[in-house]
Amino acid sequence: MPLLQHVMDTDLERLALDHIFPSLLDQGFFYVDNFLGEFVGHFVLDQVKEMHNSGILQDGQLAGSGLNSGISKRNIRGDKIAWVSGIERGCEAINFLLTLIDKLVSHCICRLGKSVIRERSKAMVACYPGNGTGYVKHVDNPNADGRCVTCIYYLNKNWNSKEHGGILRIFPEGKSYVVDVEPLFDRLLFFWSDRRNPHEVQPSYATRYAITVWYFDSEERAEAKRRFRNLTASNQDQERNAP
Repeated sequence: MPLLQHVMDTDLERLALDHIFPSLLDQGFFYVDNFLGEFVGHFVLDQVKEMHNSGILQDGQLAGSGLNSGISKRNIRGDKIAWVSGIERGCEAINFLLTLIDKLVSHCICRLGKSVIRERSKAMVACYPGNGTGYVKHVDNPNADGRCVTCIYYLNKNWNSKEHGGILRIFPEGKSYVVDVEPLFDRLLFFWSDRRNPHEVQPSYATRYAITVWYFDSEERAEAKRRFRNLTASNQDQERNAP
């Protein structure tokens, strides 16, 4: 087992240093296929399907109160989601996936420009139920909330984008082209979370599963938390002083 672990860690380091961080710096995105392999990938898929079938996934929310008032949320994003840390019962394979992604990102730390990554979000397990819903063009981190790198793992067997839709389309900042990423089983995608990569999920006409995590720039995240605390304190003061 130690030898196997060493081989795996060596492969992850090579993938990170030779492909992920150079592609992020050069193009702003990178994806790799057959990341876990058929056998392990199926374990992750089975756990996600079990979460879906048991009703754990709930409608995805929109950031900000009153955002797009008067517009149906489902016209903006139509996914169902759940947040997991990986230590929950029934999430063992998901936890294994997260551990490998963490190792990949750890090899890129100190090489991704000025960003210093020390933490990430929980994993967002998401399902588009295949009723033609998607997620309109947006930026994950438009307002400096700390999210630096978006990482998405796809779980969709026998996906045919011409029939099923569900493509993630990236609109790289300042470029005349778009990047279409099919949500294929065992595909792992990385891209910058900020305004360099507006993107959309095109309407899905088959059940579409994915797991997303966001890695935080430490300084930006700390500043975002300070702003939130100050705003909360200011609002509380206004409530106390209201006539």
